[in-house]
Amino acid sequence: MTVYHFVGIKGTGMSALAQILFDMGYEVQGSDIDKTIFTQKALEDKGIPIFSFNKENIKPGLTIIAGNAYPDNHEEIAEALRLELPVIRYHHFLGQLMEKFTSVGITGVHGKTSTTGLLSHVMQGAQPTSFLIGDGTGKGIQDSRYFAFEACEYRRHFLSYHPDYAIMTNIDFDHPDYYSSIEDVFDAFQQMALQVKKGIIACGDDEHLQHIQAKVPVVYYGFGEQNDFQARNIVKGTEGTSFDVYVRNTFYASFKIPTYGDHSVLNALSVIAICHYEEIDAEIIQERLQTFGGVKRRFNEKRVGSQVLIDDYAHHPTEITATIDAARQKYPDRDIVAVFQPHTFTRTQSFLDEFAESLNKADYVYLCDIFGSARENSGKLSINDLKGKIDQANLIDEDETEILRKHENAVLVFMGAGDIQKYQRAYEEVLT
Repeated sequence: MTVYHFVGIKGTGMSALAQILFDMGYEVQGSDIDKTIFTQKALEDKGIPIFSFNKENIKPGLTIIAGNAYPDNHEEIAEALRLELPVIRYHHFLGQLMEKFTSVGITGVHGKTSTTGLLSHVMQGAQPTSFLIGDGTGKGIQDSRYFAFEACEYRRHFLSYHPDYAIMTNIDFDHPDYYSSIEDVFDAFQQMALQVKKGIIACGDDEHLQHIQAKVPVVYYGFGEQNDFQARNIVKGTEGTSFDVYVRNTFYASFKIPTYGDHSVLNALSVIAICHYEEIDAEIIQERLQTFGGVKRRFNEKRVGSQVLIDDYAHHPTEITATIDAARQKYPDRDIVAVFQPHTFTRTQSFLDEFAESLNKADYVYLCDIFGSARENSGKLSINDLKGKIDQANLIDEDETEILRKHENAVLVFMGAGDIQKYQRAYEEVLT
């Protein structure tokens, strides 16, 4: 029987894929750096062995699934190639796996993870659904009809996939270390659109997605009148959001979601559209939307004393704005305090003004040092360049989080894609 060895098993996509294969009855193991990463608990709970990187881990008989972060000269991959073992890159393997199901690839520069989690939860109410989410969660369910998976645009990795359906949430400029312009990003999504086999569900409020060409039907959703699936009569409250859905101007059903902000309505609308397309009953959709518990690192809340602490992956100006708006909807009477760690120097440089504009929506801002990436050079940029553009900004270090205590009854939103959680952990220790 095939034994799969994952090189970089703690990566979010890798961890999820390892769990799927384990659930499907395969023998799975992997290796990674020793540092504790939030994805590993799910692997440990299943009893999947995790080793430290070492070429001795590579033995005859293994099939290697290699994480995209590791080059061919990585010691384990090099050893596997020397032993002439099969070495398959993560995105290629995923592309092969999905052929066994009715597959739905969720892509877009923002909202992929939340939408994938929501879709898999809703579809599971109708038919067995396996899923792979970019928060490190994956599940392989026996006799699955559907496979919902997150399709990442970084380095055009999603072009390894030919899904039955694609949900496209938005097109925005990001990953400036790889993409040269918004036109370059659009080109990648356009290529992806041509690989979809049955239909595309796209946000019609997004000006770039309006120009997508495809060989299959493109169904649009959004707030605008021109959309096939339109949300109307939106009511935002502290307990969540309710809205009516009209399909080509005809009332379809009313829905309530326990989440906040316009982006949450759009995510739900994309799920409603594809379920309608697959003839899943409206009552199932209504019930499942209300019972969705969220995904990791997306608006995860904790109450400590008089404060609410929120952990969120937001690392792009559009996402920061959405997260702050959601916090204001849920907690309209409290100060919103943003604790933000920029992710990569290239992104910080490219969006310096936009970061400042989005963070200025908070009442107070604390900035952590830029989380650099191994792929880039820091250059002359520093966190002070961003601080100078924000009215209420202070710098904060991991060992000086005590200052956050003064914001009584406030909502503290810790945002970033690096290791921002360590700042929240440090602050929680101060409070105990």
